[in-house]
Amino acid sequence: MFYTVRARLKKDAAADFLRRLLDGTIADQRPDGSEIVDSMKRAVVIDSGDIEWSEVCYCPTPLAHERKTVYDHHFDDMTTEVVDGYQQHAGRPFMDYLEEVAEASS
Repeated sequence: MFYTVRARLKKDAAADFLRRLLDGTIADQRPDGSEIVDSMKRAVVIDSGDIEWSEVCYCPTPLAHERKTVYDHHFDDMTTEVVDGYQQHAGRPFMDYLEEVAEASS
């Protein structure tokens, strides 16, 4: 199923998250690592400061494995909504924002 996901970045975990996204750690995770990386490239920061993106997941519980292994370490207040396919979201690119937050915290 496809989901629109909304969550709030744990800013103190930004540097670790950025490193793991860029160094291949997350991309190498099976079965969902490449989808997580691609999702973060699609993600945007919306006006409320939350992060929003679209993602596909085949778990009976939405994003169960992704949350356990990655997302719950880096985001709070995650919600999901079923949608028909990948969605375009308006906002600032999340990866740019993540780089700035990571740099500011180091």
